[in-house]
Amino acid sequence: MVIYIEEAHPSDGWISSDAPYQIRQHRSLEERLSAARLMAREAPGCAIVADSMENSSNSAYGAYFDRLYIVQDGKVVYQGGRGPEGYRISELRHWLDQYRKRLRDAVIRV
Repeated sequence: MVIYIEEAHPSDGWISSDAPYQIRQHRSLEERLSAARLMAREAPGCAIVADSMENSSNSAYGAYFDRLYIVQDGKVVYQGGRGPEGYRISELRHWLDQYRKRLRDAVIRV
């Protein structure tokens, strides 16, 4: 699942010249939801939700600009560094590989 947070490079703020879309800083929840729907079209099959206008998810997870997490049973079991410079896809992949291995190696007790 992806939580769409405040726009990192809004067209009316810190502009990114290579951004495929020009999205202004969200002024309402409807604008944020509209941007999240745009993202959903680019990532079919991925669950996308939008943060509140109070940015509660962004604040709780320290996501600014983006961050990778794994949450199991309501607990954070993996927290990547702050992106885009701080996160490592290879680190996340390693965690997932180890998790799959533990599942395969687990003894099923009846």
